[in-house]
Amino acid sequence: MALITRHKAVIAVLGILVIGIFSLVMADGAFLPKKYLEPWSGTYHTQFEDPRVQVLAHGMLSPNSHNLQSWKVVLEGNDSFLLYVDSDRLSPKADPPGRQVTISQGTFLEYVRIAGEELGYETGMQLFPEGEYGPDGTAANLGSKPVARVALQKLRENETGAGTENSPLYDAMFVPDTYRVPYKETKLQAEDVEKLEALSTENVTIVIFQAPEDLEKLGDIAFRAAEVEAGLDRIQVEGSELFRPNEWQKNEFRYGFTMEGQGLSPLKVHVLQGLVSLFPSMNSPEASRDSFLSQTESAVENTPAYALIITKGNSRTAQVESGILYSRFLLTAADMGYAMQPLSQATEEYPEMAGLYKEIHEEYAGENETIQMLIRVGVPEKEVPPTMRLDVMDIIEV
Repeated sequence: MALITRHKAVIAVLGILVIGIFSLVMADGAFLPKKYLEPWSGTYHTQFEDPRVQVLAHGMLSPNSHNLQSWKVVLEGNDSFLLYVDSDRLSPKADPPGRQVTISQGTFLEYVRIAGEELGYETGMQLFPEGEYGPDGTAANLGSKPVARVALQKLRENETGAGTENSPLYDAMFVPDTYRVPYKETKLQAEDVEKLEALSTENVTIVIFQAPEDLEKLGDIAFRAAEVEAGLDRIQVEGSELFRPNEWQKNEFRYGFTMEGQGLSPLKVHVLQGLVSLFPSMNSPEASRDSFLSQTESAVENTPAYALIITKGNSRTAQVESGILYSRFLLTAADMGYAMQPLSQATEEYPEMAGLYKEIHEEYAGENETIQMLIRVGVPEKEVPPTMRLDVMDIIEV
């Protein structure tokens, strides 16, 4: 009788486990195809006949603020298009003037340019063909004028890369753009630093720091800035609204934040997604703040180099040009084996950040210069998965 009772107990426990696992899988949607990763396929662009759509499909992979992918495209004629900020996807609490979203237009344009070159097209780009939009970050202002007009022109047969291997920058576009994991202690090689800093242009400069005093100073600024942001409910709420807790929502929205960004293993991601979906209170503001600060602390303690992207002035054109340079910097560094993660908080422009914004500028920027980006750089201790991306047709107005 006791043996039968024990068998029944074991069967009951197994039944509970099966039900629990089934509930987690259903809540997470682990069985769903990951449509939000389709743009990362090297053949994704080939389904489209229009070469403009083909290059735009590559632009979808570019790094962008808060993974909002705030791009909107209007096709013109047969060979050109206009790029606008999509004012329906903004982060006004963390990015009040829309500076970061403007930088994200530049990152997109550089990916488009590289893809066009690889596919045999010259991409003529005119920034702000109708003049710059204003300095405020309202949706009405940011969406009021095109950021760029891009025209494709087919190169002559002997000018194309047809029949040759892909360029290193093109291949690097298919590598995840942000690594939030710890980096090895390995310093950047001197010749690599020289090559990366040489990407600087007349108006936009890349400066790389590896000296211990700079690592300590910039890391300290980055962490204190994260503490400021973590303490602001309005920004935490804005971020939580962009969090996609399971595969269902990832496929539905295809932009925002996910657990993969925290450097977790795929199995742990699916387990936690299922748990958070079943018990939303697990993703409380307090838990999110603690996770954010812990992640930032680990990042600054495991960073062998920082980089600053600095512009002359802070015009909208300068912001777009800094995004263009950041993409070039990121892809060139990726080809060298380095990874990056922007630590944007200290460069953000809301009242509570004013002190740290002033501090980093007084220490590292000259007169009339603006630090557009603070970035950690190094060799990652592990690989990370790619992040969600919209379908290219989602950004094209028809």
